[in-house]
Amino acid sequence: MAHVARNPVEENNLQAKTTGWAACRSVFQCGPFGWLWVGQAISQIGDGLNRVALLWFVYELTGSAFKMTVVGLLQTLPPLALGAIAGVYLDRLPKRGTMIVLDLARAALLMLIPLLYGMQALTLTSLYVLVFVIAMAGMAFGPTLNAAIPLLVGRNELTAANAIMQSTATFGMLFGPAMSGVGIAWFGVENVLYANATAFAVSALCKVPLRLARDTARGVTLTAQAFLNDFRLGLRFVFVQQRIALLLMIMVALYNLGSTGFIFLLPVIAKNVLHVGATQLGLIWSALGVGMLITSAWLAWADQQALCNRVWLISIAAVLEGLAILAIRVVANPFIAVFWVLIIGAGAAIVMPVVAASLQELTPKEMMARVFSIFNTGAMSSAMLGMVVFGWAADKIGPATTLILCGMLQLITAGMGILFTRWCTWESRRAVRAA
Repeated sequence: MAHVARNPVEENNLQAKTTGWAACRSVFQCGPFGWLWVGQAISQIGDGLNRVALLWFVYELTGSAFKMTVVGLLQTLPPLALGAIAGVYLDRLPKRGTMIVLDLARAALLMLIPLLYGMQALTLTSLYVLVFVIAMAGMAFGPTLNAAIPLLVGRNELTAANAIMQSTATFGMLFGPAMSGVGIAWFGVENVLYANATAFAVSALCKVPLRLARDTARGVTLTAQAFLNDFRLGLRFVFVQQRIALLLMIMVALYNLGSTGFIFLLPVIAKNVLHVGATQLGLIWSALGVGMLITSAWLAWADQQALCNRVWLISIAAVLEGLAILAIRVVANPFIAVFWVLIIGAGAAIVMPVVAASLQELTPKEMMARVFSIFNTGAMSSAMLGMVVFGWAADKIGPATTLILCGMLQLITAGMGILFTRWCTWESRRAVRAA
C-alpha cells in the first residue's frame, strides 16, 4: 500500500515550540532513553578504541601501509554498497532486539581477532573478512538507532534527543583514540581489542531495559517482488513524495562535501598553511570536538524550532563554517586557528541532530530505517567524494587554494539553505491561507 506523504506545513511549521529546557529534562527523565545513551557512550568510546587499534594491529601484523589502508576501505564499503538495501529488512525487525544482536555480534567478532591471533590462526584474509562483517553490523546499527529514537521520546523532544545522542559520538572522537594509544603502549594492542569487544557487550546489556512503543516485527521473509516494492517505496518517499526530505539530503551532501574535505586535510593544513607540528595539530583537532560538544549541549537545551527555522539553523552553521575556513586561510595563525576550528566543530554539530529530527518527524515509522539508510548512503558518498576531490586538489593546486574552495562550498550550501527556507515559509503561509 502506498504511503501518503505528511504535510510538512501542517505537522511541523504550525506546531507550537517546545521549551528547550523542558524537552531536555524530559528526555533525560525517560529511563529507557538514559539507558540507550549510556550504552551508546560506551560503544562510541569502544569505536574510538577500534579505529586506532585495528589500524595499528594490521600495520604491526603486515608492516604494509597499503594493507593497513585496506581496513579503512573495508569499513567504508558496506554502507555505500548495501546501506539502502539493508533498510528494507531493518524496517521489518524489532528495533530493540536488532540493536542488542548487532552489539553482541560486534563484540564476538572483535574478540575473535586477538583470540585467533593468540592461537596463530589469524591470516590477513580472515582479518579482512572479520573487519568487513563488523562494518556490516555497524552499517545496520545506525538506521536502527535513528528509527528507535522516535519510539522513546515525544515528537517535540526529537532535536534534543538527537543532540544528546550525538554527544556520545563526540565523546568517542575525543577520548577513544587517546585511550587506545595509551592502552596499546601499556597493555598491548590485543588487550585494547578485548576492551573494545567488552564495550559493545556492555552496550548490549544497557539496551535490555528498553521498552519501545510500537516496536513490532513484520518478519524478514520477502519475495523478490515484495523486496523491490518496499525498496521502491523508500526511494519514492525520499525523491518524489517528500520534497523536504530530498532537499535536506542535497543540503547535507553539499555540506559533507566541504566539511569532510576540510577535516581530512587538517594535517596538511597544519603543516603547510599554519606551519605547526603534530602536538599543535592534536590541540587543533581537540578544538573540533569541544565545539561539537558545546553545540550538542546547546541544541539539547534550546527550544525545538519549527521545520523552516531548523533549515535556517543549518544555513547559519554552513555560513559560520565557511567563514571560519576562509579565516584560517587569511590569518594563518595557529593560535587563532584553534578558535576557528572550534567554530567549525560547533557548526558541524548543528547539522545532523536537526536533520535527523526533521526526518523522524516527516517519515512514517514503518519506513524509518529505509529512509535513514538511503539518507546515510548519500551522506557517506558525499563525504568520500569530499576526501577524494579535496585531497586531489591539495596535491594539484595547493592546500591554501583548496582551503578557499572548501570555504566557498560551505557558503554555497548556506545560500541554498536560505532559498529553501524562503520556499518553506511561502508554503507555510499558503497553507495558512488555505485553512
